[in-house]
Amino acid sequence: MTKRGGKKRTPAPPPRTAAIPAGAPGRARLIRRVRRGDLEAIIALDTRTTGLSKDSHWRELVERGGRSRRENEFVFLVAVSDDASASLSGFIVGEVRAWEFGSAPCGWVYAMAVEPALREQHVGEHLLAAVATEFRRAGVKKMRTMVAKDNRLPMLFFRGEGMMAGPYIQLEKDLE
Repeated sequence: MTKRGGKKRTPAPPPRTAAIPAGAPGRARLIRRVRRGDLEAIIALDTRTTGLSKDSHWRELVERGGRSRRENEFVFLVAVSDDASASLSGFIVGEVRAWEFGSAPCGWVYAMAVEPALREQHVGEHLLAAVATEFRRAGVKKMRTMVAKDNRLPMLFFRGEGMMAGPYIQLEKDLE
């Protein structure tokens, strides 16, 4: 976008709390930064969707998300209903990482969950778009994640959002 005189004008960044657009099926939802009060709902959603209880992990991440850190380096967002209940619809966690394995700085999505009953209501799409916006604000141009080859649902979701195989291959070795 340009203004008179040919100088580029940068559009104002979207607000830190963003509404999911009207027309998205279901109740209206807001995407905002995590709060300590979200902890129990995050633990419950993650336990329901993964079958694993990781209470201390989520306590640490919510605490980290609530502390002041360098702008956009660590991003923990939640989607909540835009009504009196403000019930949790989903969450996404990401971080800008740099130079591991020679990789230029990029945004990593390393946790995401959406309430199963709401999975076809675009909550995940809006969470991913919101974290991408935060990564862009931090100055990175790539977003990455890791998905198990046999975990079909997240694989289809991320591929449907335009993500594809990147330039790195994960290698592993059993240590037992």
